[in-house]
Amino acid sequence: MSSQTKKSSGSFGAIFNTIAIVLAYVASYLIYSKVFGNPANFEGGNPEGHPIPGNYLATIYKGGMIVPFLISCILVLLTFTIERALTISKARGKGRLNVFVKNVQISVANDQIEESQEACDKQKGSLANVVKAGLKRYRELQSDQGLENDQKVVALQKEIEEATALELPMLSKNLVIISTIASISVLIGLIGTVLGMIKAFAALAQTGSPDALALSTGISEALINTAFGITGSTLAIIVYNYFSTTIDGLTYKIDEAGFSLVQSFSASLKK
Repeated sequence: MSSQTKKSSGSFGAIFNTIAIVLAYVASYLIYSKVFGNPANFEGGNPEGHPIPGNYLATIYKGGMIVPFLISCILVLLTFTIERALTISKARGKGRLNVFVKNVQISVANDQIEESQEACDKQKGSLANVVKAGLKRYRELQSDQGLENDQKVVALQKEIEEATALELPMLSKNLVIISTIASISVLIGLIGTVLGMIKAFAALAQTGSPDALALSTGISEALINTAFGITGSTLAIIVYNYFSTTIDGLTYKIDEAGFSLVQSFSASLKK
């Protein structure tokens, strides 16, 4: 992949991320105002009044203007979870990786480089891309009489490292967004809770006498933000850890295949 192609891909990715986040907030605000804030959810059809008993949509609406931000966090998380799932699934390619690596090891040991390259074309994953780049260089170095054996091994290692360096960024791309949601979602929820508590106690101060019903209602409405924040953060942590584990496993397979290829090449030079 050329430098210009990588820059174009990076620019497109940045634009996609920005559009996805903006659209998520717009959708969240519409859900907040049109669904949760529907007059039918409130007593007397007034969104400024009390929620109809047992109507959770209205209760969520009473969480205040922090709620759309929390909903957008969840929508952004859902968007990038789908995006990462599709990307990583494509990067894994077809078939089982263990079987693919084992077959490549056997083929290379028997000097069946072309057959291995065909297997890479069928596998169509990041692992296959790295192995194919290594196999191509493998065959070139076998017929290169201008380098010493040690230099050939180093050249093959460098080719595999460069191919790996091109594949790994695509696997971990956008994980930072998911990890950020895991961190800020609960904090945004706490901000909403604090603001809700301030409003609740301010309302009590204006009445001149303690009102248990007003206080309990205000607290329950404020805690809506905490519930949303904790939910978004929990889901983001689970998704992030899952993708991180999957990427680590795929990276290990790439390293294993690369090491095996170098070892086979080094052994073939000593024959």
